[in-house]
Amino acid sequence: MTVPSMPDRPDLPPPGSPRPEELLVARFRPQARSLTWSALALIAISAAAGYGWDNLPGGVGDWAILAAAAGLVLLLVVVPWLVWRSRVYTLTTRRVIARRGLFGQHSVEVTHASGYTVETRRGLWQRMWGTGTLTLSVGAGGPDDGDDAGRVVLTNVPRPRLVAEALADQVEINQILDHREAETAAYAATPAD
Repeated sequence: MTVPSMPDRPDLPPPGSPRPEELLVARFRPQARSLTWSALALIAISAAAGYGWDNLPGGVGDWAILAAAAGLVLLLVVVPWLVWRSRVYTLTTRRVIARRGLFGQHSVEVTHASGYTVETRRGLWQRMWGTGTLTLSVGAGGPDDGDDAGRVVLTNVPRPRLVAEALADQVEINQILDHREAETAAYAATPAD
């Protein structure tokens, strides 16, 4: 038996076949535009350190300039880059995983089979940069009810419409597969006459 295929939807496995294994659909980070200030700080610190090297009065050593520049680079460039690098959003065929944390890791997972609503918000700057904020709300509460339980917020997602479409496709596929499994289990549990 073949399953009809639609051109812009992923193919479903045929009825009766086992559920496919979990596969990686996409892994992405928030857009790096927050590192713009870090890049400007690196340029300014390098310029100031280069100007001050062998140019300041005798009381200030060149190593003091180098140490101050290294401390500022660590604080204003390396730490923000590590914070940005520690945030990862993973979309698989079964769930969405949002991970963050520099030293300890905090992870939030939402399964596609549970069903959720996707809210896309794009401010002026996000539209200019081609990003958006996706809010995944699980359960009866909506995204504006003030309760953070059952919500996963993905901030500064590149190409948010594409990601929202991929999320909707995965929810649809997982709900179809769950419905098939429930029907198969109900059919198997029915006593034969």
